[in-house]
Amino acid sequence: MQTTSNILMVRPSNFVFNPETAVSNAFQVKVNESEDSIRKKVFSEFESMVTTLRLKGVNVFVFDDTASPVKPDAIFPNNWITFHSNGEVILYPMCAPNRRLERRQDIINSLKKNFGINSVVDFSKSESENKFLEGTGSIVFDHDHKIAYACLSPRTDKALFVKLCDHLHYTPVYFYSHDKDGKEIYHTNVMMCVAEKFAVVCLSSITGKREKEQVAHSMTSTGHKIIDITFDQMNRFAGNMLAVKTNADKSLLVLSKSSYDSLTADQKKEIEKYSELVPVSIPTIETIGGGSARCMMAEIFLRPSGNGLRPR
Repeated sequence: MQTTSNILMVRPSNFVFNPETAVSNAFQVKVNESEDSIRKKVFSEFESMVTTLRLKGVNVFVFDDTASPVKPDAIFPNNWITFHSNGEVILYPMCAPNRRLERRQDIINSLKKNFGINSVVDFSKSESENKFLEGTGSIVFDHDHKIAYACLSPRTDKALFVKLCDHLHYTPVYFYSHDKDGKEIYHTNVMMCVAEKFAVVCLSSITGKREKEQVAHSMTSTGHKIIDITFDQMNRFAGNMLAVKTNADKSLLVLSKSSYDSLTADQKKEIEKYSELVPVSIPTIETIGGGSARCMMAEIFLRPSGNGLRPR
């Protein structure tokens, strides 16, 4: 199952510019504004996004970030955890030390009230070896065809990626990806989104010709329509989208307003053959956090328990 109607989001408590992640994230911008003002804007953007998703028929499970310890990027939970249909939960090794604090057992325990969790697999011990793999930031899954895509970077270790794919019995497709200034793209989900029947990808960012052909062939051979985006569109987070579905099984593509505005009329028309576009306005989160709509959502593919769903 490539999409789900169950989404985990974390309401931030201490969202600020994170200097630890800025070392490898060229999308982050430090603004001259008070932290209090930033937090008010971020809270408003977050709440508006949650409301939009729920009105569309998506089950959003919201957890509050804890005030202490301070976790500037808690709003991006997809990097530290994934939830799989076989009842498995996987924890990931994070590059920035202050992001490792985001892993929370209490969130897993709470979700057990609604979903069947059989086991927790912890890859985070690789942090001690300086090997990192940041969840669905580093990895873009094609669950239907058991393929995983990853652009290698300081946050995405090749050997660890292959090890995870072996564990999941997925085929690994890895490559290098750079922005137009030649800097490594820090996360795969910045330049690529894979939905059920289409894929949005910045092919120009893939460095090697053979790797580019391999990625394109992998997508087309699995029946995906490729919607190729430019560097400028990628810089406006047009690759950072997530396909979800409603409780009525309708397909949605959640993206920021910035990425939506960057798409051409033809690109929008092509996507709308498969999914309804759902833009959300999150300019402060994008600018300061260096992540967008996809990063804010962790998909829950776990099977609902007999207690029924109670989104919080």
